[in-house]
Amino acid sequence: MTADEFNALCVPAACTLLQALAALNESGRGVLLVLHPDGRLRRTLTDGDLRRAALSHVSESTQVGELPEQPPITIGTDGTFAAGMALLDEHQIDHLPVVDASGRPVDVMFRRELSQRIWLSSPHLGEEETAFVEDAFRTNWIAPLGPHVDGFERELAAHVGVGHAAAVSSGTAAIHLALLLLGVKPGDTVFCSSLTFVGSCNPILYCGARPVFIDSDPQTWNMSPAALERALEWAKKEGRLPRCVIPVNLYGQSADMDAILPICDRYGVPVLEDAAESLGARYKGRASGSFGRIGIYSFNGNKIITTSGGGMLVADDPAVVERARKLATQAREPAPHYEHTEVGFNYRMSNVLAGIGRGQLRVLEQRVAQRRQVFETYRTELADQPQLQWMPEPQGYRSTRWLTCFTLPGRDAGLRRDLVLRALERHSIEARPVWKPMHQQPLFRGAPYFAHESGDVSAGLFEAGICLPSGSNLTPDQQARVIEQLRRALALAEDRRAAA
Repeated sequence: MTADEFNALCVPAACTLLQALAALNESGRGVLLVLHPDGRLRRTLTDGDLRRAALSHVSESTQVGELPEQPPITIGTDGTFAAGMALLDEHQIDHLPVVDASGRPVDVMFRRELSQRIWLSSPHLGEEETAFVEDAFRTNWIAPLGPHVDGFERELAAHVGVGHAAAVSSGTAAIHLALLLLGVKPGDTVFCSSLTFVGSCNPILYCGARPVFIDSDPQTWNMSPAALERALEWAKKEGRLPRCVIPVNLYGQSADMDAILPICDRYGVPVLEDAAESLGARYKGRASGSFGRIGIYSFNGNKIITTSGGGMLVADDPAVVERARKLATQAREPAPHYEHTEVGFNYRMSNVLAGIGRGQLRVLEQRVAQRRQVFETYRTELADQPQLQWMPEPQGYRSTRWLTCFTLPGRDAGLRRDLVLRALERHSIEARPVWKPMHQQPLFRGAPYFAHESGDVSAGLFEAGICLPSGSNLTPDQQARVIEQLRRALALAEDRRAAA
C-alpha cells in the first residue's frame, strides 16, 4: 500500500455515508479510517457498517460521525506481527489500524496480506532434483555416501575450478574439518572476519583455539586487508602468528583476495576461504572459494542453492580432501572391522541430499542471474530514496547478490533501521539487520579485534544495515509489495526522526 493509497483510506467524520461508500469502492480495501479533526483515529468504517446503517434506514446524507460510537481496535507502532495477528483473530476482524503515540493512524495491517508471508531467502527447487532423489530411492541408496555424493563432489569441484571436493553435513562442519586439516590445535590463534555468521568462528572454539577478529573494508564489506596487516604485525611481535586466516565472503561477494593472499603469504599463514554465502560469485574471473588453501561452501536452506542442509570442502591437494573424507566418516581406518586411531566425526552428506545438490547445481547460474535482477529492481525502483546506500560491488567483482543489502546514513541509523524492520515485519515481510559482528558478541567478549584504518566499519554496517527479501523465486508482485512497504517504512522512520 502506497502513501497515496493509505491517505485515501482516511476520511473526516463529517463525510457522508454516500461519500464513504464511494471511498470504500474506490480503494477496494474494505475499510476506512475515520479521523477526529486533530488527526486522531475516531473509528474504522467497513462495508458491514454501511450495510447495517442502510438496514436501519439511515439516510445516505448522514455524516459518519453521527453513527453509533465504535471505539477502534488498534495496535501501536511498536506492535509485532504476532501481536497484530492475535488481535485480528481475537476480534475476528480483517483490518487492524496502526497508530502512533498520539493516536494518529500511520498504517493498516490487512489479514489477507499477512497470510502471504515474504521470506528473506526461501529454497527454490528446479525440475531436476526429483529425478536424482527418485534414483536414490529406487536403488535404495539413501544412507550416507553413494553415487550422488561422488557425482556432486566431482561436479561442484569442476564448477568452481578446484581439483577436489568433499561433501559434508554443513558449512560449519566443513570449516571445522578445514581447521583440523590446517593443524589448528588447542591454544592456537585463528584470524577470522568479524562481520559474519557465528558458524564461521564457532569451529575455532571446537578446536580449543582462540579467535582474533578482523574488521571489514567499506568497499567490499569483507575482510579489511589494512586491518589484517596490522593484526599480523601484532601477532608476529607477540610470537603468536595465527595457524590460519578465515576471510568470509559475505552476502554473495568475494573478499579482496589479491590484497589478502600476498599479506598472508608474507607471514607464511594459510588461508581458509569461507565462501558459504558466495557460491556462484566471481572475483577477477575466478570462482569465489577457489583462492584459499581450502575453501568451503554451504547448502543451507536459505543459500543460493540448497540441499536442505549440507556443505562442501574444496582443495587442489587431493591428500587434503581425502583426509577430510576420513575425518568426516568417524576417522575409520582401512580394516575389515571398525578400527579407529584418532577422533573422527559424523559429518558426511547423504546420497539423497547430494542428489538434491546435483539438481540444484545445474541451475546455479540461473539463480545468480535471478538474484542479481532482484537487486537491480530494488536499486532502480528505489532510486527516489537517495538515503539507501547499497552494498558496493567493486570493479572486477561479480556478486551473486545472495542478499540485497543497504545501509542508512546518519548517527541515528540504528533507530531508523529498527523502525523500518518492525514496519516490514508488521506486513509479514521478513527482513533482517546485517550480521552483528563477532567482536560485539557476548560469546567472544575479550577476543582481540583489529578495526579498519578509518574506524570500526563492521559495527557501523550492523548499526545501519538491512537485508531485504532476495530469493530467486521472489515474484514481481512480491517484490513490488516489499518496495511499497519499504518506501512507507522509510517515510515513517523519517517522520519519527523529525518529531524527536
